[in-house]
Amino acid sequence: MESDVAESGLRSTLRELLSYKSGLFGLVFLFLLIFISIYAIVTIPYSEAVALWRGEDGVNLENPRNAQPTWITYFGKDLPRTIKVDSSQENATGVKKIEIPVSGADMKLTRTKLSFEYNYDYFPSEINIFFSSKFNASAPLLKLFWSKPDGTEIMLLEFIPKSQNIKLYVSRSQLISDTILNHIIEVIGGQPAVVLPVEKALFAVEDETMNLSSTAKVLKGVYELRIEGTVFGEDSYVDAKIIVYGRIHGLAGTDHKRRDLTVALLWGTPIALAFGLTASLSISILQLILATISGYYGGKVDSIIQRLTEVYMIIPFLPILIMIATFYKFNIWILLIVIIVLSVFGGGIKSSRALVMQIKEYPYIEAAKAYGASSKRIIFLYIIPKILPPIVPALIGSVPGYVFLEAALAFLGLGDPFLPTWGKVINDSFREGAVFKGHYYWILEPALMLVLTAFAFSFIGFALDKIVNPKLKEV
Repeated sequence: MESDVAESGLRSTLRELLSYKSGLFGLVFLFLLIFISIYAIVTIPYSEAVALWRGEDGVNLENPRNAQPTWITYFGKDLPRTIKVDSSQENATGVKKIEIPVSGADMKLTRTKLSFEYNYDYFPSEINIFFSSKFNASAPLLKLFWSKPDGTEIMLLEFIPKSQNIKLYVSRSQLISDTILNHIIEVIGGQPAVVLPVEKALFAVEDETMNLSSTAKVLKGVYELRIEGTVFGEDSYVDAKIIVYGRIHGLAGTDHKRRDLTVALLWGTPIALAFGLTASLSISILQLILATISGYYGGKVDSIIQRLTEVYMIIPFLPILIMIATFYKFNIWILLIVIIVLSVFGGGIKSSRALVMQIKEYPYIEAAKAYGASSKRIIFLYIIPKILPPIVPALIGSVPGYVFLEAALAFLGLGDPFLPTWGKVINDSFREGAVFKGHYYWILEPALMLVLTAFAFSFIGFALDKIVNPKLKEV
């Protein structure tokens, strides 16, 4: 019977909440945040999300650095996407492999061709080649050739892999840069005014425009990386994967460590909701219980609780929290406990105590005392349920404050360094000068998620306040 009454009351409250525009918008935003949280937990397990955020085992090495979100292309920019061609994949598009055994010797000549089409208006951001090989005593001897759509061929490098898995950072190789400079000098007939970066020179039109980085033009068409080598041993081999990094990646782009910001935006949602709701609910309930005990018992108990509340109210909360976080590096959940401890004797005790002082004089409280109800029963069954409705809107409305507090601490570098949170993303963007470099998405995306969270709980709090206080009617 009681469950039916509670369910009926819940439905009635929900209907009344939906009758206000603020309540409707708040619930829509809240359901969106809950959906994002569930999606993040289901699609990206926590351990995987942390590994992606920390970049363990080079997991993000194939992502472009500081890439914009893919949706930026809808605004008219034909920015390049990342291109990968891997000779180790069977029947991969653009891969041709030939092995020729050398008669009378335990060695083979290999030729691997990795070709791809490049039809973008902008140059790639970077080029890397990852080699995987198998050899015993003698490492293979390799030569790398680059062919352009117009037939130009450049011998990039001769080298011997020092290990069976080695990464060749083409864009940062000094030997390849020297080779490219000599090639540009031959093309324009003299020293260029500005040396083109390797990733631009390899994709540039072969004419006088290579003299300046600002005038160089993209040559569209089919490119080819040819790797000629000599491997020693019957079972020896060499495979290569070329990655031509684009300038867009994923729904949210990447940061300076090649991390996909989608991971931080998705997983930042359940972390923010869990943090904000736990902090708000714990602090509100503890303050409510302390206020009820203070107002009901009075005397020395009331005096002690009120003096502690007044002391806590004049203590500078944020500076103390910053000081603690500076000297003691702890994770986000220890931070949550510290916030609860520092906030338990807050100003909410004063307002709730005033309500308790009125309610304890009601006739039904006197009747409960008369038939022998214990103080514990009176407090938890008769007084707290009576003062709970006015507390709920404030409880809901305070959630964004704790979400912003965690984000602010993370922005100051005092949050959990290992969790992908919105505040950590904003902190990284400011430290890396995202605004000055034009990476606005890096700041705006986590900021938008914070604003969405604020709207969700604030709108619901406003609507609940109107339900609890009927005088606040929406026009």
